[in-house]
Amino acid sequence: MATRRAALGAIVATGALALPRIAHAAWPADRPIEVIVPYPPGGGVDTMARVVLPAVQAKLPGARFVVVNRAGAGGQLGWEAAFAAAPDGYTLAATSVPALVTYPMERTVRYRPLDFTFIANVVDDPGGLFVRADSPLRTLADLVAAAKARPGALSYGSTGIGSDDHLLVIGLEDRAGMPPMTHVPFNGMAPLGTALVGGHIDIGAFNMSESLALLQAGRIRSLGQASLARWSGTPEVPTFAEQGQNLVSGATRGIVGPPGLPAEVAQRLEASFRAAMAEPAFVAETQRMGLPLAPRIGADFRSDVVGLERDLRGLWQRRPWRES
Repeated sequence: MATRRAALGAIVATGALALPRIAHAAWPADRPIEVIVPYPPGGGVDTMARVVLPAVQAKLPGARFVVVNRAGAGGQLGWEAAFAAAPDGYTLAATSVPALVTYPMERTVRYRPLDFTFIANVVDDPGGLFVRADSPLRTLADLVAAAKARPGALSYGSTGIGSDDHLLVIGLEDRAGMPPMTHVPFNGMAPLGTALVGGHIDIGAFNMSESLALLQAGRIRSLGQASLARWSGTPEVPTFAEQGQNLVSGATRGIVGPPGLPAEVAQRLEASFRAAMAEPAFVAETQRMGLPLAPRIGADFRSDVVGLERDLRGLWQRRPWRES
């Protein structure tokens, strides 16, 4: 990385790399800003990006954002592409934490999570457990009892090994003394939801905002949400704590840039995200769509991820989830 940054410095010094000239009122419009969403369309990360970027674009004159879905390996492939991109302000990536920081603990990846340029967190989405509408399981207690009665017989889907969904189930199994259920990882919420509704898995582990369409259509039910209090979008769903399981888990979703993004470019992007997420119209739209808005900008966003990475590294040492 030191060699890469030194080379970049030499290019910038000679003027060979055209960085956005943020001293101008308008962002250079010669090409769009590509935002890599490392999941298929339709999931929580994809929705977050497609909702926030038009609002940011309105605060960044001249800029044009283009979402590119680059799914694979539970988000890993898209993050690797963003990490390797030129730090010129024209390539960003949508993130899902904790997945961004857990993957390097369990397998070889071509990115270092804390080296990304952290621009803005947008959403903090509590996790939940879901079953088909016709499932005999109606509460967490039902799930715990069934898992103990038939060790390994129940299957659950998540958006990937080491994802917040996966860690939620591991946490419940650990606290409730459950034998491990059979884990089926998917590349995103869309295929996971399809598998749950189709009866190919018994339980779906995903975030509350991602569940709204299927819940409202009556195709699934939630066994509980892993939040401190009932989220306003699903007030009818009891928390894990209300059911005797003191467990809080979820995913934060935001936008990062490649390592070495020039400070003036990062600051311009940070200011645009901050202004966009403070707009009453944007706040109202996120409420209408059921997105749990949680703005964290720049250094504050990075500090949150650093703390979570430290805590999860301790959990990995106690119970490596890749073995689960």
